[in-house]
Amino acid sequence: MKACVLGAGSWGTALAAVLVWNGWDVTVWARRAEVAEDITVRHRNERYLPGADLPPQLTATADPAEALAGASLVVLAVPSGAIAETLPLIRSLPDHVLVVHAVKGFVRPDNLRVSAWLEREIPGMERRLAVLSGPSHAEEVIRQMPTTVVVASASRQVAERAQDALMTDRFRVYTQADVIGVELGGALKNIIALGAGLAEGLGLGDNTRAALMTRGLAEITRLGVALGASPLTFSGLAGIGDLIVTCTSEHSRNHRAGRLLAKGLRLPEVLDAIGMAVEGVNATFAAEQLARRSGVEMPITQAIARVLTGDISPAEGIELLMTRGKNHEMEDIGAQPLTAEFRLP
Repeated sequence: MKACVLGAGSWGTALAAVLVWNGWDVTVWARRAEVAEDITVRHRNERYLPGADLPPQLTATADPAEALAGASLVVLAVPSGAIAETLPLIRSLPDHVLVVHAVKGFVRPDNLRVSAWLEREIPGMERRLAVLSGPSHAEEVIRQMPTTVVVASASRQVAERAQDALMTDRFRVYTQADVIGVELGGALKNIIALGAGLAEGLGLGDNTRAALMTRGLAEITRLGVALGASPLTFSGLAGIGDLIVTCTSEHSRNHRAGRLLAKGLRLPEVLDAIGMAVEGVNATFAAEQLARRSGVEMPITQAIARVLTGDISPAEGIELLMTRGKNHEMEDIGAQPLTAEFRLP
């Protein structure tokens, strides 16, 4: 039971710990040799998970070939902006290796979901690929606080293999067939978290945050259904569950980025201050383009995109949303099956 986690950020490190707790022999691939040494020698990852104790059995290396050697499970947990460099590594894997990706973002410039990109680049990948998402801050997972997530795959067998690999008494894993919805929910909620942070930074209250989350979920669902997802997925862990935790938690980098923008920092300054990937930024621009291409209305996303580019201020963004034309709350989100079925055995 050898596993490799590609990515030594907070999320990759936490997932590696979950696998260790579940009996796997785990090696993490870290791009920085000092991070690999910190994990292996000191059982810490002070750069990405400061103060957290890691399982002593967990090892890391800056050599990807060493990390992947003998692995029957590979977890992809790099930022979406760095995913292209992992393609040769994934492509080199034997066909029996299960790949679980936990990347909550889009692959630019084509704005593809990660699974769609992998399947385009590696024929047959959907037969061994699962997607992991849900409300799961790494800072709490590493402390073994009860957490529930979902794994989605076109194949029931693959989804259940991923479930068995990751499920512990503190990390509960559900299965799903709606790969599109699970991926989109995980990526798009980061946009709304930026908005929630902007509102908090402006000194606005719970009413505003609740409105952003509720109307944000509506536009996430509209785009998701237009792209082939089941609307029910967005009422589950990968939808409203992840949206709640990302819009309300002090651990959310997207929420923190929104607060800093509201205080007057420009986007490059915000990203420098946070020092880690803020997936909501690229997701905002990707979703805006996907919505335009699909003919879907996403006013919150469009307003946040204009704030990110400096076209309008955060306060002007709120004003823009509040002065839109009248509308009915229950917009048509399209005729779509209520459930998604596994297509592969």
